[in-house]
Amino acid sequence: MLEIQSRLEGKAFSLYELEQKLKPLGYDIGGNWDYDHGYLDYKIDSEVGYQFLRVPFQAINGELDTPGVEVQIGTPFLLSHKYQIGLDDHARIGNVSASFNQFQEPEDKDATFPNEYIENGKELVKQLEDTLL
Repeated sequence: MLEIQSRLEGKAFSLYELEQKLKPLGYDIGGNWDYDHGYLDYKIDSEVGYQFLRVPFQAINGELDTPGVEVQIGTPFLLSHKYQIGLDDHARIGNVSASFNQFQEPEDKDATFPNEYIENGKELVKQLEDTLL
């Protein structure tokens, strides 16, 4: 994980406004949220694992599924997930768990972020600032 300082840190926005402005740019909330916090993700690459710019946010007036909720932006960071190639050696699947756990465990959940994408991540943060501020 590599943090990128941003003028967006601490700024508040309507979650609806964030989604309307950032989804067309390629950002997605996906499954990375809970009722009080979440992340906007931008997939930078997926050749060897997945590299993301992740923008954390925290609900400041209600829960994320509440209409009109406002969120406060945290420090954006670059994140890399490297997945195993081939079979998962530690898979313990039974008939019941197979319906819930269908994917491999990451080889490295917080892999070193590839240097060639760091500048790209900084440019994405600048684009976010230009779009939202």
